[in-house]
Amino acid sequence: MAGKTNAARLLEALGIEFELREYEVDPEDLSAETVASKIGFPIGQTFKTLVARGDRTGVMMAVIPGDAALDLKALAKASGDRKVETVALKEVEPLTGYVRGGVTALGAKRAFPVVVDEFAQLYKQISVSAGRRGLQVLLAPEDYARAAGASFAPIAKDKE
Repeated sequence: MAGKTNAARLLEALGIEFELREYEVDPEDLSAETVASKIGFPIGQTFKTLVARGDRTGVMMAVIPGDAALDLKALAKASGDRKVETVALKEVEPLTGYVRGGVTALGAKRAFPVVVDEFAQLYKQISVSAGRRGLQVLLAPEDYARAAGASFAPIAKDKE
Protein backbone atom coordinates (compact mmCIF):
# COMPACT_ATOMS: atom_id res chain seq x y z
CA MET A 1 0.00 0.00 0.00
CA ALA A 2 1.26 3.46 -0.89
CA GLY A 3 2.07 5.79 2.02
CA LYS A 4 -0.40 6.73 4.70
CA THR A 5 -2.84 9.53 4.05
CA ASN A 6 -3.43 12.55 6.28
CA ALA A 7 -6.72 10.91 7.28
CA ALA A 8 -4.94 7.75 8.52
CA ARG A 9 -2.34 9.80 10.37
CA LEU A 10 -5.06 11.88 12.04
CA LEU A 11 -6.95 8.76 13.17
CA GLU A 12 -3.77 7.20 14.54
CA ALA A 13 -2.90 10.39 16.42
CA LEU A 14 -6.36 10.34 18.03
CA GLY A 15 -6.04 6.66 18.96
CA ILE A 16 -9.04 5.71 16.82
CA GLU A 17 -9.39 2.15 15.54
CA PHE A 18 -9.83 1.92 11.78
CA GLU A 19 -9.26 -0.33 8.80
CA LEU A 20 -7.99 0.75 5.38
CA ARG A 21 -9.31 -0.94 2.25
CA GLU A 22 -7.63 -0.38 -1.07
CA TYR A 23 -9.42 -0.84 -4.39
CA GLU A 24 -8.71 -0.50 -8.11
CA VAL A 25 -9.76 2.94 -9.36
CA ASP A 26 -11.73 3.39 -12.57
CA PRO A 27 -11.44 7.13 -13.38
CA GLU A 28 -14.57 6.80 -15.53
CA ASP A 29 -16.64 5.47 -12.61
CA LEU A 30 -16.00 7.06 -9.22
CA SER A 31 -19.51 6.31 -7.94
CA ALA A 32 -20.09 5.26 -4.36
CA GLU A 33 -21.87 2.15 -5.63
CA THR A 34 -18.74 1.03 -7.47
CA VAL A 35 -16.49 1.80 -4.50
CA ALA A 36 -18.77 -0.14 -2.13
CA SER A 37 -18.78 -3.11 -4.47
CA LYS A 38 -14.99 -3.07 -4.86
CA ILE A 39 -14.31 -2.97 -1.10
CA GLY A 40 -17.05 -5.52 -0.33
CA PHE A 41 -19.04 -3.18 1.88
CA PRO A 42 -22.78 -2.32 1.84
CA ILE A 43 -23.64 0.80 -0.20
CA GLY A 44 -25.77 2.20 2.64
CA GLN A 45 -22.73 2.14 4.91
CA THR A 46 -20.37 3.57 2.29
CA PHE A 47 -20.56 7.33 2.70
CA LYS A 48 -19.59 10.02 0.21
CA THR A 49 -18.33 13.48 1.13
CA LEU A 50 -19.75 16.45 -0.75
CA VAL A 51 -18.54 20.04 -0.51
CA ALA A 52 -21.19 22.73 -0.13
CA ARG A 53 -21.37 26.44 0.62
CA GLY A 54 -23.92 28.10 2.87
CA ASP A 55 -24.93 31.74 2.68
CA ARG A 56 -23.97 32.23 6.34
CA THR A 57 -21.45 29.55 7.30
CA GLY A 58 -19.55 29.37 4.01
CA VAL A 59 -17.84 26.16 2.90
CA MET A 60 -18.82 22.93 4.65
CA MET A 61 -18.75 19.19 4.05
CA ALA A 62 -21.80 16.97 3.91
CA VAL A 63 -21.34 13.23 4.41
CA ILE A 64 -24.19 11.06 3.14
CA PRO A 65 -24.84 7.39 2.32
CA GLY A 66 -23.61 6.37 -1.11
CA ASP A 67 -27.10 5.40 -2.24
CA ALA A 68 -28.65 8.74 -1.25
CA ALA A 69 -28.76 12.32 -2.51
CA LEU A 70 -27.99 15.46 -0.52
CA ASP A 71 -31.04 17.35 0.74
CA LEU A 72 -29.84 20.95 0.41
CA LYS A 73 -32.76 22.36 2.42
CA ALA A 74 -32.07 19.94 5.27
CA LEU A 75 -28.36 20.81 5.19
CA ALA A 76 -29.22 24.51 5.33
CA LYS A 77 -31.42 23.90 8.36
CA ALA A 78 -28.74 21.78 10.08
CA SER A 79 -26.00 24.35 9.42
CA GLY A 80 -28.01 27.47 10.26
CA ASP A 81 -27.98 28.74 6.70
CA ARG A 82 -30.89 30.11 4.69
CA LYS A 83 -29.54 28.59 1.49
CA VAL A 84 -26.89 25.98 0.65
CA GLU A 85 -25.49 24.93 -2.72
CA THR A 86 -22.91 22.34 -3.65
CA VAL A 87 -19.67 23.91 -4.85
CA ALA A 88 -18.54 23.57 -8.45
CA LEU A 89 -16.30 20.58 -9.08
CA LYS A 90 -13.43 22.88 -10.11
CA GLU A 91 -13.49 24.41 -6.60
CA VAL A 92 -13.30 21.13 -4.67
CA GLU A 93 -9.56 20.48 -4.90
CA PRO A 94 -8.44 24.10 -4.24
CA LEU A 95 -10.73 24.24 -1.18
CA THR A 96 -10.03 20.82 0.33
CA GLY A 97 -6.74 19.62 -1.14
CA TYR A 98 -8.54 16.50 -2.37
CA VAL A 99 -9.59 15.39 -5.86
CA ARG A 100 -13.07 14.13 -6.73
CA GLY A 101 -13.37 10.55 -5.52
CA GLY A 102 -10.88 11.17 -2.72
CA VAL A 103 -12.56 13.94 -0.71
CA THR A 104 -12.67 13.39 3.04
CA ALA A 105 -13.35 15.58 6.06
CA LEU A 106 -10.36 13.94 7.77
CA GLY A 107 -7.17 15.94 7.39
CA ALA A 108 -8.45 18.44 4.80
CA LYS A 109 -6.45 21.62 4.06
CA ARG A 110 -8.79 23.54 6.35
CA ALA A 111 -11.18 22.43 9.07
CA PHE A 112 -14.61 23.07 7.58
CA PRO A 113 -17.88 22.42 9.40
CA VAL A 114 -18.93 18.81 8.77
CA VAL A 115 -22.46 17.41 8.89
CA VAL A 116 -22.94 13.63 8.69
CA ASP A 117 -26.31 12.15 7.84
CA GLU A 118 -27.92 10.70 10.96
CA PHE A 119 -28.26 7.26 9.32
CA ALA A 120 -24.54 6.72 9.95
CA GLN A 121 -25.39 6.26 13.63
CA LEU A 122 -27.36 3.10 12.81
CA TYR A 123 -24.19 1.22 11.95
CA LYS A 124 -21.30 -0.21 13.91
CA GLN A 125 -18.97 0.76 11.06
CA ILE A 126 -19.08 3.09 8.05
CA SER A 127 -16.74 3.58 5.11
CA VAL A 128 -15.47 7.00 3.96
CA SER A 129 -12.67 8.09 1.68
CA ALA A 130 -9.24 7.93 3.28
CA GLY A 131 -8.15 10.99 1.32
CA ARG A 132 -7.18 9.56 -2.03
CA ARG A 133 -8.86 7.63 -4.80
CA GLY A 134 -8.53 3.91 -4.30
CA LEU A 135 -8.47 3.96 -0.50
CA GLN A 136 -11.36 3.83 1.95
CA VAL A 137 -11.27 3.91 5.74
CA LEU A 138 -13.72 1.85 7.82
CA LEU A 139 -14.46 3.07 11.33
CA ALA A 140 -17.21 3.64 13.87
CA PRO A 141 -19.46 6.61 13.00
CA GLU A 142 -18.93 8.20 16.42
CA ASP A 143 -15.16 7.99 15.97
CA TYR A 144 -15.47 9.55 12.51
CA ALA A 145 -17.57 12.40 13.90
CA ARG A 146 -15.07 12.99 16.70
CA ALA A 147 -12.09 13.03 14.30
CA ALA A 148 -13.87 15.27 11.77
CA GLY A 149 -15.47 17.57 14.34
CA ALA A 150 -18.80 16.62 12.79
CA SER A 151 -22.41 16.80 13.88
CA PHE A 152 -25.20 14.41 12.89
CA ALA A 153 -28.39 15.59 11.19
CA PRO A 154 -30.96 14.28 8.69
CA ILE A 155 -29.40 15.63 5.47
CA ALA A 156 -29.89 12.76 2.98
CA LYS A 157 -32.84 11.97 0.76
CA ASP A 158 -33.66 9.24 -1.72
CA LYS A 159 -32.03 9.61 -5.15
CA GLU A 160 -34.53 10.81 -7.74
